[in-house]
Amino acid sequence: MTADLPDSALELRSLVTSEGVLELSLHEVPVPAPGANEVLVRVEASPINPSDLGLLIAGANMTTATVAGPPERPVVTAPLGKDALKALSARLDKSLPVGNEGAGTVVAAGSSSAAQALVGKKVAIAAGAMYAQYRVVDAAACLVLPEGATAKDGASSFVNPLTALGMTETMRREGHSALVHTAAASNLGQMLVKLCRVDGIPLVNIVRKSDQEELLKSLGAEYVCNSTSPSFAADLVEALKATSATLAFDATGGGTLASQILNGMEEAANSAASEYSRYGSSVHKQVYIYGALDTGPTVLNRNFGMAWGVGGWLLTPFLKSAGAETITRLRARVAAELTTTFASRYTREVSLAGMLQPDAFLAYVKRATGEKFLVTPHGLAEPI
Repeated sequence: MTADLPDSALELRSLVTSEGVLELSLHEVPVPAPGANEVLVRVEASPINPSDLGLLIAGANMTTATVAGPPERPVVTAPLGKDALKALSARLDKSLPVGNEGAGTVVAAGSSSAAQALVGKKVAIAAGAMYAQYRVVDAAACLVLPEGATAKDGASSFVNPLTALGMTETMRREGHSALVHTAAASNLGQMLVKLCRVDGIPLVNIVRKSDQEELLKSLGAEYVCNSTSPSFAADLVEALKATSATLAFDATGGGTLASQILNGMEEAANSAASEYSRYGSSVHKQVYIYGALDTGPTVLNRNFGMAWGVGGWLLTPFLKSAGAETITRLRARVAAELTTTFASRYTREVSLAGMLQPDAFLAYVKRATGEKFLVTPHGLAEPI
């Protein structure tokens, strides 16, 4: 261990007790020494992604949460329902670290040449347990940030960029030529707009607010449909006719939006059909649900023929199926376009202790489109 490093540091933990209580707290843990092919990263920035919230809050209603303890070591507790406990049986009474990705500086390294070459470098990692001040990872897991890039620049360099690239890769692999994306004003949605512009992919963006329409148009989006507009159904069909999009990625999940998209695709396909078929168009229409902004049932009003599919899509299974060569290619592109195509925008920064304050957790659990929190593990504690 390097002499000027501390012996211990803070890490955020999430615990679900067998009594049905969620507990979020900061733990002091030993700063580990890296193995031969490992590096120790001083974590300087880590985003709060929607994919982090399942592990972090375990479905608890945070409006009922209480905070105790001093400002520098708050402890958050919230009750969980009996039905929730059934689904969480495998994690009961286990204190779990949280945080999918982040970035920081390599401050110590093992003896291998690959590890030693990273000392002093700014790197991004997606190794879990990133809401912590220090993290040991394999040297091969590090994405070296471009010269001049900060940890803030690199904090969100895995989940959102690789998801956007995974969507376009899936499009090509499955023989589609254009995309539809919901919750399109999110950080991921903004990346996808820029990515599709660069790659020449027609993209239909679905948002819920007029200011989100303007935001995406300012980024160069050509087709933006507001789902709260009285003309949404007609606007969507016109955009689908113009783009011939037959593949959608839906972050909403619940409600009728997936059905509306499939119906719009069917109407667009039939507008160019030369003859009638009782089974609908032969054009395959696919919606992948990758989020749960609406936790209600997914409702399908089946007016879209028989050539269709609705399924789930997640980044990790996609990467497993893509293979090492594809992953290497995608990661290289993220590094090359980190501050352009794949730049992230944050609306608020909080320390580890700040994550556990009501004004923070009541905001980030809403998963509001366009709002994104950045955790700075070495930041000062914020008052309750």
